[in-house]
Amino acid sequence: MRLNNKVAIITGAASGFGEGIARRFSKEGASVVVADINFSNAKKISSEINVQGGKSEALKVDVSDSLQTKNMIENSIKFFGKLDILIQNAAIGMSPTPLVETSEEEFDTLFKINVKSVYLGALHSVPVFRKQGNGGVIINTISTAAIRPRPGLTAYNSTKGALVTMTKGLSLELAPDKIRVNGLCPVAGDTAMLEDFLGDGPREEAYSRFVSTVPLGRLSTPRDMANAALYLASDEADFITGVMLEVDGGRCV
Repeated sequence: MRLNNKVAIITGAASGFGEGIARRFSKEGASVVVADINFSNAKKISSEINVQGGKSEALKVDVSDSLQTKNMIENSIKFFGKLDILIQNAAIGMSPTPLVETSEEEFDTLFKINVKSVYLGALHSVPVFRKQGNGGVIINTISTAAIRPRPGLTAYNSTKGALVTMTKGLSLELAPDKIRVNGLCPVAGDTAMLEDFLGDGPREEAYSRFVSTVPLGRLSTPRDMANAALYLASDEADFITGVMLEVDGGRCV
C-alpha cells in the first residue's frame, strides 16, 4: 500500500474530487479525515470507508474560517495521533459572468473560500509538520483555469491563478523543512460543481463545448484526480515539490 500508516485530511471531501481522493487514499492504507461544510455527506462517506475496512473520521469545517481550520487540524491529530498529508480541495465555482459584471460580494466570497482557505490550511498545518519533524505533504487543488482561462470566469480564474503563485512560493519556503507543496490542475470535471460553470443555456450544448476543448475527448473525473493526488502524496514523489500537475487530457498543451 502506497500510503500505509499515513494520516490525511481532505477538505471538500463530501463529494466530487475530494470524495474520490478520500476513498482512494483509504484503499492505499491511509487514515482519512473527510472534512466538509456538508457534514451529513461527510459522515456518510466516512462511514462507508469504515465499513469497507478503512479508518476514517468526518469533520464539519468552513475552510475560510481560521478557528474552524485550526480545530480541524487539532481534531484530526486527536483522532489519529499525527498528520502527514493535507489535501486542500474545498472550493466554489461561479456562473459565467464577465468580470465587470461580477458583484463585489461574489468576488470577495470566491477569494475567501478559494484562496484564503489555502493560506489558513498552511497557517495551521505547517507548525504541526515542523513539530513532528518528519516533513509533510500539502496538495492544493487548483485548476487549468489558472493556466488556460476561459472567458466569463475571470473572477474564478483569478483565484486559481493566485493559488499557483501561493503553491510555488510556499514550496520554496517549506523545502528546508522537507514539507512538499504541489498543486493539481484539473480540467472541468464531471462533478456537481460543473453545473455552476455551464450557465443557464441548454445543458447539453454547454457540456459539449467544454468537452470539445479537451484533446482526449472527455472531462476529468474523481478517479483521475485521486490517481494524481496519490502519486504526489506518496513517497514515490519525495523529490517533487512546487509542481502544478495538469490533469487535463491535453487541455493546456
